[in-house]
Amino acid sequence: MARNIKVEELLQTPIEKQRIELVERKGIGHPDSISDGLAEAVSRALCREYITKCGAVLHHNTDETQIVAGRSSPRFGGGEVLQPIYMLLVGRATKEFEGAELATESVALQAARKYLRNIMVNMDLERDVIIDCKLGTGSSDLRDVFKRDRVPVANDTSFGVGHAPFSELENIVYNTERQLLTDLKSRMPAIGEDMKVMGLRDGEDITLTICSGMIGRYIDDLDGYISMTEEMKTYVEELSTHYTERNVKVQINTGDNLKTGCIFLTVTGTSAEMGDDGSVGRGNRCNGLITPNRPMSMEATSGKNPINHIGKIYNLLSTQMARDIVQQVPDVQDVNIRLLSQIGKPIDQPLVASAQIIPKEGTSFAKVKSEAEVVIDDWLSNVTKITEMVIKGELNTF
Repeated sequence: MARNIKVEELLQTPIEKQRIELVERKGIGHPDSISDGLAEAVSRALCREYITKCGAVLHHNTDETQIVAGRSSPRFGGGEVLQPIYMLLVGRATKEFEGAELATESVALQAARKYLRNIMVNMDLERDVIIDCKLGTGSSDLRDVFKRDRVPVANDTSFGVGHAPFSELENIVYNTERQLLTDLKSRMPAIGEDMKVMGLRDGEDITLTICSGMIGRYIDDLDGYISMTEEMKTYVEELSTHYTERNVKVQINTGDNLKTGCIFLTVTGTSAEMGDDGSVGRGNRCNGLITPNRPMSMEATSGKNPINHIGKIYNLLSTQMARDIVQQVPDVQDVNIRLLSQIGKPIDQPLVASAQIIPKEGTSFAKVKSEAEVVIDDWLSNVTKITEMVIKGELNTF
């Protein structure tokens, strides 16, 4: 059956030529991102458990994870969590297979603790958090859906969106958070995982506003705090030169009041220890960013099952399609992908697969159109590859 692929020329000012561009990234220790990470870690663990025990991924969704903030008393040289952060793993899971019970809650709790241990290195899992698990019973398993000789059918009438390539500002915002935590933190352990990077481009001028929770045990006093934030500022200014020749201004923790000593100091590295709750789907989209200048989906990608949940599959798929089009069709300047499903229909046969393309100047759109159609059709022909990549942990969801 021929697929309903529509490729059109987008008559719009390319993102790099628009006057105002806004881009945001919530770091991995932001309460919303922790919720996303826990939900996805649990889903992947359940997938592996189901495959090992049952030979197929069974029905589950863990995309309702919630975080209730605790209370803490941070201070230079130490501090303590006074009331633990409460983390609730919520969703549905298949708990029985061919008469045998499955240890879904145990698997979920183990996965959650492992994830937190890996990303929140200053969090005491015995003292600072309470992890609760309330997984309801799934309605059915997906053995028939997962068979290799047939394509899964959509669980919902929904859509996914993606775009490519990243703009200069998108690259700066994404890599600022990543590099601060994977590079500078190795030399400056006081940097907390709870970070938000907000980027504004006004013409040729970029402003990065960074909110970063600092960890008190690694800081001696206010002078040390100021020195470290200044070093972070210098680091980001240098990092930005790898992505743009535009003017870049960096501001860190603008909410601080140095005169009164009111600063963003934490015990564990996340504001979830004191006042900030978290929910799945309220943070980054599956490309790792929040981009109001681009088409976006409101769907929460993390924690949804990777077999037939369109809210996950089509958002990840559209992003991969967009990136491959840019790589394989060099005359594309910007591309937006939109995929729409119909409940009960095969996921390789969307109601529409739409590509909106801004070609480079002087390019034949007819040539671009035909090459983009091939990329889209190839991905739809191999749509279950997304499922495999998710289970292996090869795709990020936030």
